[in-house]
Amino acid sequence: MTVSAAPLVVVSGPSGVGKSTVVSEALSRDPGIWLSVSATTRPPRTGEQDGREYFFVSDEGFDELVATEGLLEWAAFAGNRYGTPRGPVDERRAAGTPVLLEIEVQGARQVRERVPGALLVFLAPPSWEVLEARLTGRGTEDDAAVQRRLTAAREELAAADEFDVVLVNADVKECAQALLRLVADPTSARP
Repeated sequence: MTVSAAPLVVVSGPSGVGKSTVVSEALSRDPGIWLSVSATTRPPRTGEQDGREYFFVSDEGFDELVATEGLLEWAAFAGNRYGTPRGPVDERRAAGTPVLLEIEVQGARQVRERVPGALLVFLAPPSWEVLEARLTGRGTEDDAAVQRRLTAAREELAAADEFDVVLVNADVKECAQALLRLVADPTSARP
């Protein structure tokens, strides 16, 4: 099914760059944009609700989504699988609602293949040092986990040229405003 109504904008970038913060700021300024909810095989954490943070599915349910092409993209991470259900995205776009996907670089590549008209936006840090400070300053993971994220971040930063637009997240409000301009007119980002 090809949907060509409302824009599909993919926001990606390395861990710690502030994807969620920028997207939240953009959504607070324009509640008419819909943020896609991913499916995952991981169990819910305390306070999470099915359909709000994630759609929590069994391994078998996820296998079925993959087999029936019910996902725009999917990836495995830390022993669980995550993916973007295609149906809700297509429905919102067909109804004229702009859709944001906040996903990893690997998923953005899959969306590029499956939805040629999607606009891929890469969020970059102002510098490597800033990204490193953000990741180490969280204090939520042990040193080994931080090092894995830093290694992955180097690889993901190298993929920035695969995206239509690179936004440097030096200021959340400015970056969110730039993202909103792209959602309003995705063609402005293309030559």
